[in-house]
Amino acid sequence: MPQAAQNPFDSLASLRGAVDLSAVKARAQAPAPAPAPRPAAPSADGTDAPAGGAGSYRANVTEANFQDVVELSVQVPVVLALWARYSPESQRTLGLVEDLVNRQDGAMVLGAVDVEAFPEIMQAMQISGVPAAVAVVKGQPVPLFQGPVEEAHLEALFTELLQLAQANGVHGRIGPVSGDGAGAEPAEAPLPPLHQEALDAIESGDYAAAERAYQQALDEQPADHEAKAGLAQVRLLLRLEGLSATDAEALRQQAAADPDDVEAQLRLADLDVSGGHVEDAFSRIVTFIGRHFGPERETARVRLLDLFEVVGVKDPRVAAARQALARVLF
Repeated sequence: MPQAAQNPFDSLASLRGAVDLSAVKARAQAPAPAPAPRPAAPSADGTDAPAGGAGSYRANVTEANFQDVVELSVQVPVVLALWARYSPESQRTLGLVEDLVNRQDGAMVLGAVDVEAFPEIMQAMQISGVPAAVAVVKGQPVPLFQGPVEEAHLEALFTELLQLAQANGVHGRIGPVSGDGAGAEPAEAPLPPLHQEALDAIESGDYAAAERAYQQALDEQPADHEAKAGLAQVRLLLRLEGLSATDAEALRQQAAADPDDVEAQLRLADLDVSGGHVEDAFSRIVTFIGRHFGPERETARVRLLDLFEVVGVKDPRVAAARQALARVLF
């Protein structure tokens, strides 16, 4: 009777740290001796044939490529399936997992872990036996099962895994991977025409044309969040266009000398965001809003909301700044 697999899809947050992947990542970044030759891993049909050929979404995980495989989890869910040659059941389960992953046509990737060759990976994942599998979504582990599992149960688990990934913003698709995990590239869908027009304009340095394209996209689809973010980003580029190092230093001096100069404060905030000093920029504008009323306060508030779009509305620094803004407004 197959062991009932876990069903841990309530939230990613509840599973944070459930598996310590950092140790393997650290070892993968360190120089290591070349591994001794070893037999090929079993393919989906259980034979000793090399896996990960054309049309396959399986990578054979090693300490050397572990981080590369896990990093694919920002694009698609990665299923790390542990198997061993001494366990026929684990080989059967691996074949099932590989077949189901390949059926997803790039919506997820299989990382096959030979625990005899790489016992450290099994130890880091805190798994005591095979067969077993752990998914990774945005770098966070999601336990799937440990023990024998049947195809119908696997199909249900994978359906829930894809739903979980979708809910957390992971809904990409990649091309087939080679057996060692190399060559996996996102299979990017074409951009909407106006988005492509804006991107082409940005690449040619015509920020005004990019602004017009994004604005038209928003006029046609007010709920187009990508166009909204793109518009905010290109407007930041327009505001900073032509600003020299000398100009930047003069701006910093002006903002320091006159904290009530809304234009100087906002331009310096733009400069800080472009230079990666996001918290400084947000703090500067929030402080200004807290000390002023009337039109200048509204001007500063609108600029802050634009910069939230530039940084990304889901960024934790944006969340913190929203709380700070609420405190000074109310």
